[in-house]
Amino acid sequence: MTPGEGKISINGREFKEYLGRPVLEILVKSPFVHLGMDGRFDIKATVKGGGITGQAGAIRLGISRALVEMDETLRKELRAGGYMTRDSRVKERKKYGRKKARRGFQFVKR
Repeated sequence: MTPGEGKISINGREFKEYLGRPVLEILVKSPFVHLGMDGRFDIKATVKGGGITGQAGAIRLGISRALVEMDETLRKELRAGGYMTRDSRVKERKKYGRKKARRGFQFVKR
């Protein structure tokens, strides 16, 4: 994150091209909009794994953490807005005796 005119690139591509959906573009820019700092910083993000929505959420968290690292006084406002919370959901592991994590094998009566 560097001072600039608000350009955001993800994995070397323009963020509108990479994300595709306007909802995700709003999600990525939301920490800046919340603080009224839209268009002040250029962002270069590298993400891998998960889906596009999860990656957009991870970029939002990264931007929030970078803003707090630059100015510690923003932490309280970002925390209140929910921007400093990591989404801790992960795929549940497959259990033995089952087809998937919770789905059982197909039952044949006769």
